[in-house]
Amino acid sequence: MSLSRENFSRLADLWDRRGRETEKPHFGWLTTDLPAYSTTTLNLKTNVHIRPVGARPYVELEPADHPLAVEQRTGITMDRVQEIAADLFHPSRSEQP
Repeated sequence: MSLSRENFSRLADLWDRRGRETEKPHFGWLTTDLPAYSTTTLNLKTNVHIRPVGARPYVELEPADHPLAVEQRTGITMDRVQEIAADLFHPSRSEQP
């Protein structure tokens, strides 16, 4: 994720504060290119939702026709999640016959 300096500073200020989950979402850009998709995932628009202390933020892609955004909205199987992870973390495995 890439956030503006202002949004990053705000989130850093709230990081250990109880009740931070009431903060409105912050705009950001996805900064990971997932090779499982034929079109780049770089710079997809996102909203970062802060959750209670101890929980990682939730990254919501803005509604779009990109396959990743569609999968986030409509659901994704565990097999597809494993395929995406394998392509990202072990690219040579997905290239084997």
